[in-house]
Amino acid sequence: MRDWLAALGLAVALALLIRIFVLEAYRIPSPSMEQTLLVGDFVLVSKLHYGPRMPMSLGLPFTAWYVPGVELPYLRLPGLTGIRRGDVVVFNYPVETGPIDRKTHYIKRVVGLPGDTLWIQDKVVYVNGRPFPDPDLVQRRWMLQLRPGAQLSLDSLQAMGARNVSRSAYRAGLLFFDATVAVARHIAGFAEVDTLRPYSAAALLQGAAAQKARREEGWGPVYIPGRGDTLYLTLRTWPFYRELLLRFEGYQIYPRPDGTFLINGRPGRSCVIRQDYYFVMGDNRDNSLDSRAWGLVPADHIVGKALLIYLSWDPEQHRIRWNRLFRPVH
Repeated sequence: MRDWLAALGLAVALALLIRIFVLEAYRIPSPSMEQTLLVGDFVLVSKLHYGPRMPMSLGLPFTAWYVPGVELPYLRLPGLTGIRRGDVVVFNYPVETGPIDRKTHYIKRVVGLPGDTLWIQDKVVYVNGRPFPDPDLVQRRWMLQLRPGAQLSLDSLQAMGARNVSRSAYRAGLLFFDATVAVARHIAGFAEVDTLRPYSAAALLQGAAAQKARREEGWGPVYIPGRGDTLYLTLRTWPFYRELLLRFEGYQIYPRPDGTFLINGRPGRSCVIRQDYYFVMGDNRDNSLDSRAWGLVPADHIVGKALLIYLSWDPEQHRIRWNRLFRPVH
């Protein structure tokens, strides 16, 4: 019994050390990263790339149980690389409360780094004034208008690689589907297709209504702060930075009617930032809950870099996707 217990304890200790310092496995639960990652993919995440993050709570390993009210200071060991624009990263969901390392894990692509200025216009992401190049497998929602009298079945679109195909209920010959740019270009070449363009509410409207919808679909510009930055506040930027400053930076800030702010009990307009922040987006651009909805990811929430799909299970067909095994994550 003593030998068995010693062997079990050693195995648990090694598994815990590997999980903290080297690799951890995650399952993809949602379609927000399609087509890069599919629901049912199992991904290995490297802790070595950005540096292993030390535990920030006290609890039982490999369980959800932890000691409430006890939070350990943030400490990250040196890593192999820094976080780069375009990396696919796993992080703890910033919106949740409680110990950081006990929050739900999310996976998205880093689009904006500390010091970047980012905005979105007509579905194009601009970083520091330049369009951010989309990875090959980024998926978007498309709107297809058939030629008068032409027919194109929903099944045929799905066979070409389109997903979530639907027909408009109010305009003849108008179809909607999700697909990568490569698949959309292939479909656009068919004789039955009149026009094909990225879906937007503005494309379905005209005149002033279309201009209003286009402005509402835009986003930013916003500055992504980093450690040591002095962040200047205005009434326009305050709603975006509010949670960042109150929850993650620890400031007490109250906006005043004259456009100034009361910061830690004193009038002012600026705050010094204590850690780096990142703007992340899902590769399924029109079906992703990301920084556009809930803000930036703090550096202390970053877990690691997604490296490899080691298993993929199709929950609809109830079978293994053999063609996705051991595929690197780009």
